[in-house]
Amino acid sequence: MIRINLLKPEKKELKEIPGIPTPEVKKERKVPLYSLIFLLLIVVIAFLFISQRNALHKEKKLLKIAQEEKAQLQDVLVKLDKLEKQRTIFLRKINLIKQLKAHQEVAVTIMDELSKNIPDWVWLTEVNYKQQTIEIKGRALSNNLIADYIFNLENSPYLYNVNLLSSTQKTIQNNQFLEFVLTAQYVLKGITSPQPTQPKNEGEK
Repeated sequence: MIRINLLKPEKKELKEIPGIPTPEVKKERKVPLYSLIFLLLIVVIAFLFISQRNALHKEKKLLKIAQEEKAQLQDVLVKLDKLEKQRTIFLRKINLIKQLKAHQEVAVTIMDELSKNIPDWVWLTEVNYKQQTIEIKGRALSNNLIADYIFNLENSPYLYNVNLLSSTQKTIQNNQFLEFVLTAQYVLKGITSPQPTQPKNEGEK
């Protein structure tokens, strides 16, 4: 009969025999866990360093592009500001020309009225016109001549409220004359001068 031993064979211990060296049993070496963790940490740090370096390089590139675009935009803004200033100057000149054209007829009419109504021995030295008010400066040999000039201006269809502001005696090189200043109101086209109110009769209400 055949018998099979299914039990785990026991390890035989080697007995030391005097004079014969005992063979060494090789033991498996295990890698320490902290070494693997350290190596993994180095790999992660290297990866993060490379990622940060690439990201920084990309940001620098974008910053350079943005600075170039800003410089180009700044040149455009300077040109636009210059054009806007030129446009403002042109508009101002155009408005001034329009105003001069609008007052050209008024100035011609005023000078015509002042010159054609002036008596002999009366001459004008300065005329100013502003907001329908005319300031007239001149010289005359007598007050009667100034009064005649005021009367002539009051009969003009374009002037009203003619007033004498001053009349001063002057002497230059033994020549005596009067310096006078007048003011008057100019009537625009289509506008009549204000008429003084007439007193009502007793029978009128």
